[in-house]
Amino acid sequence: MVGMDAAALTQQFKIPGVTFDEANGLTRVHLATKAATATVYIQGAHLTAWQPAGFEPAIMLSHKSDFAAGKPIRGGIPIAFPWFAGDRKRDRIDGHPGPSHGFARIQDWTLESVAREGETAKLVFTLGPTAMSRSMGYDNFMVKLEFSIGRELMMAMTVTNTGQEPMGYEQAFHTYYEVADIHEVAVSGLEPTSFIDKTDAMKVKPAEHEPIRFTKTLDRMYNHTTADLTIHDVAGRRKILLHKTGSNTTVVWNPWGPLPDLGEWDWHSMCAVETVNAGADAITLAPGESKVMTKHVTLSKV
Repeated sequence: MVGMDAAALTQQFKIPGVTFDEANGLTRVHLATKAATATVYIQGAHLTAWQPAGFEPAIMLSHKSDFAAGKPIRGGIPIAFPWFAGDRKRDRIDGHPGPSHGFARIQDWTLESVAREGETAKLVFTLGPTAMSRSMGYDNFMVKLEFSIGRELMMAMTVTNTGQEPMGYEQAFHTYYEVADIHEVAVSGLEPTSFIDKTDAMKVKPAEHEPIRFTKTLDRMYNHTTADLTIHDVAGRRKILLHKTGSNTTVVWNPWGPLPDLGEWDWHSMCAVETVNAGADAITLAPGESKVMTKHVTLSKV
């Protein structure tokens, strides 16, 4: 496989509307078709921008994100694997837990293929065992991440256990959606579902039977749900329609204030709705087994 620097990728993939460059030492692929524009970083196979034609940007990227090798990007669609949120194995590396959301988002993936099908661009990335993953106990796996980027966005993550023993993992498309004003956003589809409230000592709360609205820090994990969701971006006069398969957890989050790598006002324009398998929905693969998780995003004007 040719190296993952911009010059090598430019020589390898000569596809109309697809260009490569480097920023802060990180290689990026840019897509531009009549249907949409998008940017994906090789580190983390991390999509940081997607804007379908005729719409404002759909994906939010922090104005204060770190862009450096080995540091996670804040915003976009981080890939959480092989655990979600904090590492519960407290002594994974030299007596310490591993990085938040796992190692997949802080390593370079391999861009296996780039193709155009009409106005849609298709990218395929893979991540296999590395020195970093082996140091954390993951030596027998393969992750394939497929993007279909156009007027709609589709992502599919296939995890395969290549070893001889069962393999447990968690995963997420940790998506930060761009909204005009979080104070005027509602998320519908989870009305009948109870949730774990991460802002209140992980207490299980009963279903609220009404759309989610944001008035303070909100961080909820909804387990055992495959529901389709709608983000009502009222001030932006649009809906963001979300469909998923192979995922039994949904996480909804807004920090309601800045973070060290989240700009002072960025939280006003972000709504994190995440496609997840975690906690009670963590997955165990038998030797040789694969499982696929997908997400599909469509915008509509109102």
